[in-house]
Amino acid sequence: MEKIFINLARRSPFYMYLLLNMSVQPSVEAEKMHVSFRNGRFTVVYNPRWVERKSEQFIEAFLLHQLMHLINLHFLIRPKNDRDRAVWDLAMDAAINQHIPELAAFGVPLNLLVEEGHGVDNENLFVLPPDWMPDRSAEEYHAWILEEMEKLGRFDVLIVARSRENSLDSHEKLYTQDSVDMVLELSQSLLSKAFNLYGKELPSGVRRMVELSIFKPFLNWRDTLRRFAGVSEHGERYLTPLKPNRRYADQPGWKTESAARLGLIVDTSGSIVQEELDAFFTEIEALSRYVDTSLVLVQVDRAVNLKVNYTKGMWRNMQIVGGGETDLQPAVDYLEHNYRPEGLIVFTDGYADLPKVKRRVLFVLSKYHNDEFLLQARETYGRSSVVVLEW
Repeated sequence: MEKIFINLARRSPFYMYLLLNMSVQPSVEAEKMHVSFRNGRFTVVYNPRWVERKSEQFIEAFLLHQLMHLINLHFLIRPKNDRDRAVWDLAMDAAINQHIPELAAFGVPLNLLVEEGHGVDNENLFVLPPDWMPDRSAEEYHAWILEEMEKLGRFDVLIVARSRENSLDSHEKLYTQDSVDMVLELSQSLLSKAFNLYGKELPSGVRRMVELSIFKPFLNWRDTLRRFAGVSEHGERYLTPLKPNRRYADQPGWKTESAARLGLIVDTSGSIVQEELDAFFTEIEALSRYVDTSLVLVQVDRAVNLKVNYTKGMWRNMQIVGGGETDLQPAVDYLEHNYRPEGLIVFTDGYADLPKVKRRVLFVLSKYHNDEFLLQARETYGRSSVVVLEW
């Protein structure tokens, strides 16, 4: 293992810094190798008998794979059930393995696994993303898998997921039982220190992963979201093979499409500078970690320019459209009419007329905001309806 650590240091001192701040624990009870959180610190747990049977190059790549789970904060993911967990396992590996050449050599593209509906007879099954979807987050691959399953009308991908889980890489130890907030704080602290010292030497794809993980939002979204508490409105009810029928096992089940709970409006007018956009999307990214419902995001200057269903990590490929004058009302009307959100969160500098909002609203203003807008918003919607980002 000492040789493995030295080899990873040659790749980048960033990885060595992470490992030097972890404990290392050999255990014959461990199935293979994993990184876990124990006694207030991260620990590399490995089975020495298993390590001895593998080449140094392979163990080095596999340890890097485990570090990548930490770098991507995958322990924050909370699957809804066993089926969802199986899909998440595939999605997480697809996001990671594309950045590790040694594992990519054993890889099978995610689209082939989903389309063919079965795994391969190979202990070393490592999932890769579809060729046309490189450098995406686990959340994006998860959404893609569900869409493909819906199109194919089957659950066969679960067979693939279980085959992967029973092969070399199991994620059983990934889902921590400790306080998520505590593990997140320690993870971001460790990653930030390593990145400040050695981040420039990382490959561009890995560097973006780390940047995404160490962003520290100004707002405490866990507390902020309490003002938007409520029950989602229900939408259309339809049959889907993705939900089993409780009465007839061979029939599809009913699913109710819920309306979006939160609508996000991002001001992309000409008065918004890049520093403000970066601050807005840092908050949006943090918000996406604390909700398990749909986030519909629209960009607006004097008209609605772009609409997306926002998921964690989407900021890295987000196209910014706008640059004109500012009118927030079209975005408010669009979301309220088409999505019936329980609340709207508006990211702006406030150099616009105050929009008329029928639902709960929170205005998130940049530090370069318009004081007149702030005062008017508080008078109209209440003092708690406005927060200012002081980065």
